[in-house]
Amino acid sequence: MLTETDLQHLHHCLALATEALQAGDEPFGSILVSAEGEVLAQARNRVNELTGLAHPEIELAHWAAVHLAPTERATTTMYTSGEHCPMCAAAHGWVGLGKIVYLSSAQQLSEWLAEINAPAAPIEFMPVQQLIKSVSVAGPADGELLQAVKDLQVTYHSARPKVG
Repeated sequence: MLTETDLQHLHHCLALATEALQAGDEPFGSILVSAEGEVLAQARNRVNELTGLAHPEIELAHWAAVHLAPTERATTTMYTSGEHCPMCAAAHGWVGLGKIVYLSSAQQLSEWLAEINAPAAPIEFMPVQQLIKSVSVAGPADGELLQAVKDLQVTYHSARPKVG
């Protein structure tokens, strides 16, 4: 169940995802929040600007590894517009970050891409709980917030070449 605080932070992630889309990138955004509720760092997708590895969750995991002690990392919450891919989940787990709260699931993204006949991702997605031991996870959202992130993904992927 998502709390009002979770929803506020997910709105922040949605704004970062919108910024990524406006920059011509796939719409993903994430924030890292302390146990006290302070936004420590934020990132958006920069795959088109940097490399295919420039996912926001990777950037935040790297930031945390440099700036936070292991005990601090364990008490953070990563809020993100989309559930971690396996690469990002591995970074999250190796760095020892805390809870994950996501706006949309990887399964939902896969379904949305199939609905518009967009190319599938080059990897298999799986729930983050299958990749990170003992992680607390909340999501997806529903209603207008979920529809807003779906609209961003459909907008981005509708402009890409279709399958077949």
